[in-house]
Amino acid sequence: MYAIIQTGGKQYKASVGDVLVIEKLEGEVDSTVTFDKVLSICDGDDCKFGKPFIDGAKVTAKIVEHGKAKKILVFKYKAKSNYRKRQGHRQPFTKVQIEKIEG
Repeated sequence: MYAIIQTGGKQYKASVGDVLVIEKLEGEVDSTVTFDKVLSICDGDDCKFGKPFIDGAKVTAKIVEHGKAKKILVFKYKAKSNYRKRQGHRQPFTKVQIEKIEG
């Protein structure tokens, strides 16, 4: 059984026991978070699809950790004008473990 959920402007395939790395969420480590934007739920051959979301469906997950991704470098350069700009960025993330799919 799996579900397609939407969070942080992205869509994720979630099964019970999966650990997902998603956009940063508010909440403490070991607290529970509920995703109610469920796009579809499939259990074998039986699949339900929402328009756009399934009413009453929800996915419950536990926050495992918060962190930051590896640093990426943003470098801007313009030829012949001595313009160079270097900047780094680390995107914050949250790891969640899927506990229950209801729908």
